[in-house]
Amino acid sequence: MRVLFAISELYPFVKTGGLGDVAAALPLALAERGIDIRFMLPGYPAVMSALKRPRRIRVLRDYFSRSDATLLCGTMPCGLRAYVLDAPHFYERLAPYGNGGHDWPDNHLRFAALSRIAADISFYDDKWQPDVVHGNDWHTGLMPAYLAWRGQPRPASVITIHNLAYQGLFPRATFAELGLPPECFSVDGLEFWGQVGFMKAGLYYADKISTVSPTYAREIQTPKFGCGLDGLLRARSRDLKGILNGVDVGVWNPASDKLLPKTFDAQNLEGKAENKRAALEEFGFRNTDEPLFTVVSRLTPQKGLDLLVDALPPLLHRGLKLIVLGTGDAPVENKLKAFAAAHPESVAVRIGYDEKTAHLLQAGADAVIVPSRFEPCGLVQMYGLRYGTLPIVRRTGGLADSVTDAGLNARADKGTGFVFSEPTSAALAGALSRALDAYRDAAAWTRLQRNAMAQDVGWDLAAEKYATLYDEAQQTFRAHSPFSAGTTIAMPPLNPHGGRHEDAKRSSFGKAI
Repeated sequence: MRVLFAISELYPFVKTGGLGDVAAALPLALAERGIDIRFMLPGYPAVMSALKRPRRIRVLRDYFSRSDATLLCGTMPCGLRAYVLDAPHFYERLAPYGNGGHDWPDNHLRFAALSRIAADISFYDDKWQPDVVHGNDWHTGLMPAYLAWRGQPRPASVITIHNLAYQGLFPRATFAELGLPPECFSVDGLEFWGQVGFMKAGLYYADKISTVSPTYAREIQTPKFGCGLDGLLRARSRDLKGILNGVDVGVWNPASDKLLPKTFDAQNLEGKAENKRAALEEFGFRNTDEPLFTVVSRLTPQKGLDLLVDALPPLLHRGLKLIVLGTGDAPVENKLKAFAAAHPESVAVRIGYDEKTAHLLQAGADAVIVPSRFEPCGLVQMYGLRYGTLPIVRRTGGLADSVTDAGLNARADKGTGFVFSEPTSAALAGALSRALDAYRDAAAWTRLQRNAMAQDVGWDLAAEKYATLYDEAQQTFRAHSPFSAGTTIAMPPLNPHGGRHEDAKRSSFGKAI
């Protein structure tokens, strides 16, 4: 099977969150299963620099009525082949999506271009044509729409929701620049409350939909978590699969992590103490046997860190130390910095992010706190499991699917962390208090650490499920029945204008030469 994996981030070259980590690990796991998988990436400067032995596939004149673009094919350092859309006018920028808290004003064109080239690879490379094109999040949401209106033959399409809260919404006026037929701008298409919805396009037109945990797949079919798309997702429930993400167990491995002062494993946890000492010193605390908890996170309201600020003060007298590493929204950052300033003996906050410090905190802390209001999957808690840093999480999305609550009797329990249900400071304080109680029982804490480190959080199972999903997507496409029976949503006819493939090849998107 040949799969084109279209995505807007790839660690370590471009990363704003977990999306880049997923891109770095899942395709490799699929390749190990024998799938012939290639990336489709924007030509960010770091990607262009990393691409080995690039060859020119096509030059696209006035791509999306802008400057010329070039489709390249080469090899990424991980060993996988990659197509890269070299369009400096779109991608040669300081950050992938915006700068200074503001989105780039032409994001609709930048990611329409990425979606379109992913849909059209089979026109441009006669040496390799995908059976499935797998898009990720709103950045590639138009890809299934371009495929659906292209006509046959075409590859099947899959879209993965990594976070439904980010939908890629643009003013109605931008629709005219996308090159899709007028029929697309409707409720039965990509229109969303008068706006152009890139994510909605993907959910409407894709042959199959996945998201990054089974619990999140259920949650987004409800008004509370569906971000206005719950009705469409319920209509497509038979085509929606929740597949829990994994983590790169080669990169995140306490027994071989070169970023740590001292490696360790579940049988020999003594090395964890040296990492704890290093983490405390790094953030200006003296070495202590008191519990060290950490937050490594985007600092946004979604992550529930305001709950933490209100939950912690009554517990600080128990010797707890807290280190926060992350960056995000200014109000959340300011609240955390003010909290640290008020409790300098117990709390340290560093605004920013770097991989070495993140690894040190996962290895050195005793627990990692993830109190998210919603969390499609989450990777931080899985890193914690790998490093015996017990997750304290809210029961939502992938947090619910990956962490087992230790209960009230941690010594006798098979838990792997501490879970609370309600998004309140009181509920979080209760989970933190239970964690502190368990920490005082060294034998119980060690048992929980070993439980956590025994969890399989790699990509093998997810890769197997994605391979099955690709098969199902092809079956769905061949049956021309992308929606469940009885729904009121009607799929537009494929290639409604009767155009030939050559017509699409020489369309308003640019002449291929």
